[in-house]
Amino acid sequence: MTQPSPTAATAAPTSADVARLAGVSRATVSYVLNDTVGGRVSEQTRLRVRAAAEQLGYVPHAAARSLRAGHSGLVLLATPEITFGPLFNEFFGELRAGLRDHGYTAVLYGNRSDLAGHDVARAWAELRPTAVLAGMGDELTPEGVEMLKRSGTRAVLTLAGRPVPGTHSLILDQREVGATAAAHLLARGHRAIGVLMPTDRTLRQFSEPRLAGVRAAAASAGMATPGGVRVEPLELDYTEESAAALAARWRSLGLTALYCYNDEYAALTLAAFQDAGIAVPAEAALVGADDLMLARVLRPRLTSVRVALPAGRGLADLIDRLIREPDHEVETHHLGSSHIIVRDSG
Repeated sequence: MTQPSPTAATAAPTSADVARLAGVSRATVSYVLNDTVGGRVSEQTRLRVRAAAEQLGYVPHAAARSLRAGHSGLVLLATPEITFGPLFNEFFGELRAGLRDHGYTAVLYGNRSDLAGHDVARAWAELRPTAVLAGMGDELTPEGVEMLKRSGTRAVLTLAGRPVPGTHSLILDQREVGATAAAHLLARGHRAIGVLMPTDRTLRQFSEPRLAGVRAAAASAGMATPGGVRVEPLELDYTEESAAALAARWRSLGLTALYCYNDEYAALTLAAFQDAGIAVPAEAALVGADDLMLARVLRPRLTSVRVALPAGRGLADLIDRLIREPDHEVETHHLGSSHIIVRDSG
């Protein structure tokens, strides 16, 4: 069957069509549908314009709105290729809502593993974001920051363990997470501590600094302890088989405690230890991180490091301020802190 050719009746409705149906000017339509501050439009007129737009199926054109505003309104949240858990999902939900209140659209962009440095910045710049919040990792370089700014990006922020020149840096110290777990175990008298190291390479940016934090705390305590403190990294796949293999050799390792990277790895390990008849915490004190609901429903309840993520809405306010002040001096913000939540596992 031959498809009918496009006609005026099937063409996309325009703001002029909305204005005619509502009996107002196109400027009034723009004020109403773009929520323009300062547009003197009565509530009755607003309702009439929105009803006309709904009847016609009119949707404002994002590109046209960008031209009027002078920027795209997109805030690109670039993330590494990892699986995010409840903490990140809650943080992103708050951030997205806060940005929406400021009139921006948050876009979660999963970074390609084959791109880095100059190339990853070019991929972001092609979308013409108004702001970029780069996730943890080493993808962004000072040259990439300059490319983004030349393409019209007004604010570039990094959520990382170290500052990136030219960006507003949000520092989330992963070493502190490991140090907090170690300090708790050391205070409980443990001097032979295992540290789970996920084999998933995308988690190294978290696991390696956490291991460094454990080692730093152990080194400090070891100076006052005869024989020092032993720290043993233990690689683990996120599988029942890998956890069972660790449980099978646990008693031969000579360790008394285990920092499990996070609560999910701790739950996997706890189940394997219980299956193997290893008493927790008598034979193995376990500490997780993130303080998820999971930590509270396990038996024994899991001791965990609570990690403070930035408040999503507060970060949205900061991003809005930096967009409006693109020449603002580069800032470094240290985000939150970590503290131990002591329960039954160690």
